[in-house]
Amino acid sequence: MAVETCALKIDNEPFEFEVTGQFSWGKPENLFKAEGNVISKVPWAKLGFGVVEAFKGKEFDALKQSVRDNILRAIQVNNITVDPESFQLEDYHKIVNTDEGHLGVIDITRNLTNEDFDFDIELLVQRFGEILGYQLTSWVEELQKTHIQIRINRPSSLDINPPHKDGYLSYWEDIINVWIPIAGCNEHTSLPVAPGSHLIAEDEIYRTESKGATINGNTYYVPCILKTKSGNLDMIRPNPKEGEALIFSPFLIHGAAVNRSDQTRVSIELRFPRLTS
Repeated sequence: MAVETCALKIDNEPFEFEVTGQFSWGKPENLFKAEGNVISKVPWAKLGFGVVEAFKGKEFDALKQSVRDNILRAIQVNNITVDPESFQLEDYHKIVNTDEGHLGVIDITRNLTNEDFDFDIELLVQRFGEILGYQLTSWVEELQKTHIQIRINRPSSLDINPPHKDGYLSYWEDIINVWIPIAGCNEHTSLPVAPGSHLIAEDEIYRTESKGATINGNTYYVPCILKTKSGNLDMIRPNPKEGEALIFSPFLIHGAAVNRSDQTRVSIELRFPRLTS
């Protein structure tokens, strides 16, 4: 195992962190299929991502309330003192002020299902399917369940995933990634992506294997992409506004969402498989 520095730029600002793992170059193949992929019908297919309208009427408020309820329950399960009436998502780091407490909370919030939300997730399944021109589902066959993850990113922390592609994991190969800002999301905190990186061949990518990257003592399911043969990663934050969603190919490089603000950032991640006949 080696300790490497992941050095990249996000909107031209440098960011780096240490990663422990075994890195190697990939095989001479491109995992993104040029024909018939889930984003093949949209005008931003070559970019690999798009920012789209996601909610109507009071739908966003209902989802945000449900996210708050889930986080509040996770805090209480971990016996952390909190006032349910005054709790604000942006102040999460003031309530959950230890790494141990935070790990206890996210152990719950990173593995939720549709039934955990007082919001009809199927509305989003249909809406994004109409945008993409493909029929989607929220059911992940390989996992035998639906899957929803609430991301909680404290200020100036390493509450991040490394740069990665979800498509390296078999159950995310034919899905659309959905990232929805909930609270504390802005140009300093939102999810970075590397435009066009889904088109990069694997032998031009230097990365770990799945479950092969450790950052700040945490080992990740997703591999860490350290760099490409073109050099260090150059990423941007598309920064969707409240009520919008960032949707993207599972083979687009994304992650390293460092929070450069004084508030906790809360977002929700959905992954909708494409229905096949």
